[in-house]
Amino acid sequence: MLQNIQTEIRRLSGQMAGSQSADGSWRYGFIESGQTLDAASIVLMRIAAGKQAHDPVIQGLAERIVSEQGSDGAWRVYPDEPSASPSSTAENYVALLYAGFGEQLPLMIRARGAIREMGGLTGVDSLMTKFLLAVIGQYPWPRWFPVPLSIILLPSYSPIHFQQFSGYARVHIAPMLLLGHRKPDFGLSSIPKLAQPRMPGESGSLHALPEDNNLLWLRHFDIRKLSLLQDGLKILKNLPFSGGTGPFNAPGRAAALAEQFMLERIESDGLLYSYATSTFLMIYSLLAIGYKPADPVIANALKGIQSQIFQHNGHWMQQNTNSTVWDTALTSYALQEAGMPAEAMPIRKAGEYLLTRQHSKLGDWKLGVRHPLAGGWGFSDINTINPDMDDTTAALRAIAGLKKSSLIDDPYRYESASSRGLQWLLSMQNDDGGFAAFERNIDNPLLLWLPIEGGKDAVTDPSTADLTGRTLHYMGATLGLTTRHRILRRAADWLYDHQEQDGSWYGRWGVCYIYGTWAALTGLMAAGESAEHQAIRKAEGWLRSIQHPDGGFGESCQSNRLKRFSPLHTSVLSQTAWALDALIAISAEPDGSIQRAAAYLLEHTGSSGAAASYPTGAGLPGHFYNQYESYSRIWPLLAFSHYERKFGELPE
Repeated sequence: MLQNIQTEIRRLSGQMAGSQSADGSWRYGFIESGQTLDAASIVLMRIAAGKQAHDPVIQGLAERIVSEQGSDGAWRVYPDEPSASPSSTAENYVALLYAGFGEQLPLMIRARGAIREMGGLTGVDSLMTKFLLAVIGQYPWPRWFPVPLSIILLPSYSPIHFQQFSGYARVHIAPMLLLGHRKPDFGLSSIPKLAQPRMPGESGSLHALPEDNNLLWLRHFDIRKLSLLQDGLKILKNLPFSGGTGPFNAPGRAAALAEQFMLERIESDGLLYSYATSTFLMIYSLLAIGYKPADPVIANALKGIQSQIFQHNGHWMQQNTNSTVWDTALTSYALQEAGMPAEAMPIRKAGEYLLTRQHSKLGDWKLGVRHPLAGGWGFSDINTINPDMDDTTAALRAIAGLKKSSLIDDPYRYESASSRGLQWLLSMQNDDGGFAAFERNIDNPLLLWLPIEGGKDAVTDPSTADLTGRTLHYMGATLGLTTRHRILRRAADWLYDHQEQDGSWYGRWGVCYIYGTWAALTGLMAAGESAEHQAIRKAEGWLRSIQHPDGGFGESCQSNRLKRFSPLHTSVLSQTAWALDALIAISAEPDGSIQRAAAYLLEHTGSSGAAASYPTGAGLPGHFYNQYESYSRIWPLLAFSHYERKFGELPE
């Protein structure tokens, strides 16, 4: 076993080192499991960029959509989704219309039949889909929008105000509020409406809408909670007059603030906060308030979106952003864990690249910090204002060896970068002891009373087991700190307090309980906690109980939706590697479970099937999941390296 693992370490290390880009980065695909981004990109290119249906990129994106259609005519958000997605099916059908696909084509007839079977337009259940369809006249706007634009005016002394939303929520909500207020229709007149009958002999209407269109939107905005928001907005009546020229114009002022908010957060490539999804909405909202497609901000945004289109498995795909910083930091760290010295050229080049991506500007995260100093890292190489805890600890791990090497030119640069990064990281610990993804203390419980669908995942950024565990791991394994230090003690206690009854931990940004449990266990052990701790033993029992007969581990994206473990009946490379790494961390010997998991990885690492491609990155539960192209290499290499390091001297 050990010899085979060592051979695989050498193979993976050589393969990964050889795929490094000239600038020192590693550039892998960040692939949406569904096709929301592909569909939205097709429509936007037709409407705002003036492209024709036969444009090769539009056709390339459309080909991917067609390739993912199920035999029932519908589309799914993730491969094993129990029921087809009405939102995905509707948006993909409309996108294919915009790509020039005729209504009479068999695949389009099957898609319409699937939409009808799922309740027509009333079955559409994604708020994002409703907006993307409404702006082109394919879905009705409500007579009045449940969350008014004026919410953006609520002052900081209000129990609820705009800055209390998570950063990723704010950049989507701001354009949504503008669109809900303006209710534009940019649809091309040549494109038929979903509501119209299509072919002779087809029965039933795809429209089938209630008389009151507000009912279609209120499912996302809990009507029982609307009164709380309305009470809060009464504060606006007491705001001073505007410039002394007349009564305060709340909608006009709110629209101006929403516009300003977006414009101030556009990255150099034109993307709003480096996300394609927020940029789609921004473009439509700016067009709605009078911008023209030729205006620089729109033209630059369109270029930014198109810059995130890439080819994968023979198809064009639209990324929401790129994962270059994340992949580079993880790959460099994995190679070093596998034995590559910091002086090796791939590590040095990666370090130089990561230095150029450390943030130097203050972003919205500063609002929760007493003395904010920039120093974190973001997910993508176009991100300069939205750092996060996970990318920061990943980058700090990757450059840790470079600051110690006497062979590196000016190692002080790495020492300085590490110091700034650590200072930023420590300043972001939440009051509850845990760590969130992007900002500090964005967990106002009143926000969960707002009438917004999936509020816990969509509008707050609370402490999570994956971020807390990963931060603990960095401070323990890389800095040599233990839970005797107050910062680590508070983080460990947060993890113990948030363990599930079955012994697992829920991971917010990966799928899902395997991910959270791996992060928690490896973090606790790196910080010096005992493997005999009751919580750790309980987690170990849970991990062993879900191992598959083939030695691997697998968990469905359904876990993320249901908030309970949902097994995937096939094993997945990244999830198996996480489970194996966790078991290695808490075990003194390579017992049967560890041996079987390692054997599974040895047999399947390098495969190109579902084991490598199943999405294990989580975005918005039920609607957005991602496959990291890098994960099927990085995580097995780390698990193998930790196996060799811990058990390499033991007799086999």
